[in-house]
Amino acid sequence: MERGKLIVERVEGKSTLTRCFSKYPFKFIVPKKVAFSILFRLKIVSPFSNIVSFQHQVGSSQTDAVWIYTITYGGGIVSGDSIAFDVTVADGCNAVLTTQSSTKVYKSIESKCSEQVLEASIGQDALLVVIPDPVTCFSTARYSQTQNFKLVTDSSLLLVDWITSGRHERGEKWAFSHYKSTNRILLQPTQPLFLDTILLEQGSHGSIADRMNDYQAIAMIVLLGPKLKHIQNQIEEDVRKIMSQRPSISSSKPNFIASCSRFGPKGMGVVIRVASTTTEAIYNFLQHQLATMEELLGAPPYR
Repeated sequence: MERGKLIVERVEGKSTLTRCFSKYPFKFIVPKKVAFSILFRLKIVSPFSNIVSFQHQVGSSQTDAVWIYTITYGGGIVSGDSIAFDVTVADGCNAVLTTQSSTKVYKSIESKCSEQVLEASIGQDALLVVIPDPVTCFSTARYSQTQNFKLVTDSSLLLVDWITSGRHERGEKWAFSHYKSTNRILLQPTQPLFLDTILLEQGSHGSIADRMNDYQAIAMIVLLGPKLKHIQNQIEEDVRKIMSQRPSISSSKPNFIASCSRFGPKGMGVVIRVASTTTEAIYNFLQHQLATMEELLGAPPYR
């Protein structure tokens, strides 16, 4: 299977996408940056507000960050689809990998499992931001994703990995058959730094819905590296405040729960886990906690 490829390098002092290759069933979109003054005028006179919003999201031409959108043909991942691509962020570069909407995984046919594999390499003083919308699996869907990140000592990584319970309007809540997500972070050449796997599967111990206890979305956020120091301490403090406000009566289930912990040598990384009875609450959490990234990326994540 031919793999997709993205390479971001410094060209004339700016982070620049120098190679972009994709093949069915997915493709990349790289919007052009425009000046804020032009965007402002367009926003006033243009009726196509959705187009303006999309352009504005990547920031101005002065922002040293490349935004890359991944999309699938047909609006989702079909049973048996296999997506694989490599991302290289060279020394001193900043790149954002995101999506236009939630990653929809359609129903499984003949128990086929769809899969997605990302292999990323982040150089010195470089930043990779992976901020997709959530995965939404349809009834009976089977999906597995693996994301491997290779860093050096002063690389930076922001990773958001999350999933919703499914299509609420269809009455589907945790009705998929299988979901597995694995994230690995290696400090080059081979030092393991972080390994996390979540597995949700219908089985003899009850349905996924029973085990999720009315929570409709779960997320993991990983912050690692010098370019993210400015928000690590703040997000830890905010999570502690959230947890301190939990009901004292054990029978009362909070609508939103969060935890935060350090990992790696000298606690260099932070991992945050959240669960909510609504997807919107997690969107709001991400918007608030990552808002200060706008200065570096040109636009705040999840705006």
